[in-house]
Amino acid sequence: MDLVEVLPQLHMFRFPIGQAYLWRDGADLTLIDAGDIDAAPAIEAAVRGLGLDPDGINRIVVTHGHRDHYGSAQVLADRHGAEILAHRLDAPVIRGEEEIADPALLDWERPLYEHALTVPPAPPTRVDRELADGDEVRFGSGARVVHAPGHTPGSIGIHLPHHGVLFTGDCVAGVGQVMLGVFNIDRPRAVASFRRLAALEPDTVCFGHGDPLTVDAAAVLRASADRDSGLQVEHG
Repeated sequence: MDLVEVLPQLHMFRFPIGQAYLWRDGADLTLIDAGDIDAAPAIEAAVRGLGLDPDGINRIVVTHGHRDHYGSAQVLADRHGAEILAHRLDAPVIRGEEEIADPALLDWERPLYEHALTVPPAPPTRVDRELADGDEVRFGSGARVVHAPGHTPGSIGIHLPHHGVLFTGDCVAGVGQVMLGVFNIDRPRAVASFRRLAALEPDTVCFGHGDPLTVDAAAVLRASADRDSGLQVEHG
C-alpha cells in the first residue's frame, strides 16, 4: 500500500485495487472507505506512521457497497470504536442482507471487471448510521452527503464545502484522466450524478480509483461531466 499526502489534513491509501482516504481534524480521524478485507493492518500502520493513533478513527464513511470499499470497515470499527456510515440504499448490501446488482458492462469494461473480481469478498458489515442526500457528517467543518446513484443505488459523494474537497466514490474515476466511473448498474443515472458532483465546483477531487485532482479541479470535472458519455479530459 502507498500513502500519499493530498492536503495537510488529507492522505490517500492506495491499494493494489482502489483506495481510501484519511481526513484529520486534529486527533479526530475519519476514513472515507476502508479498502478490502486485508487492508486494515496497512491502514493502521500508515496512521501510526503519520504520528497518529488509530483509536482516533471515529467514523468510517462507506461511499458504496462494493467489496473493495468496505472490506475492512468492520475490523477497523471493532478495534477502534468507529461508527460505520453508508447510504440507506446500499446498507442492506453492506450488511450482507442483499446481493449487489450486476453492472451493465460495456464491452471494454469486461476484462477490467474480471480483474476487479479478484478482490476478496467482503464480510457482512454493520452500518451504524444510514445516510440520505443532504445529511451532515461531523468532520471537515461539516461534511455533506451527496446522493450520486448509478454506479450503485446508494453511491454517495462526500463534500467538504469549507475546504473545497469532494470525495466522489466510484461515480467518477481519475486514472490518468477524469471520466465516468466504470461498472455502473445504471449508466444514465451515473452520468447525471457525475454532472451533479461537478456542479459543486470543488478545488480538490478525490476518486475511488485514480490520482486525486488538485489543479483546475472544478473546470476539469465540469468539462468532463458535460460530455454526454462521460468521456475523458486529460489532466496531470
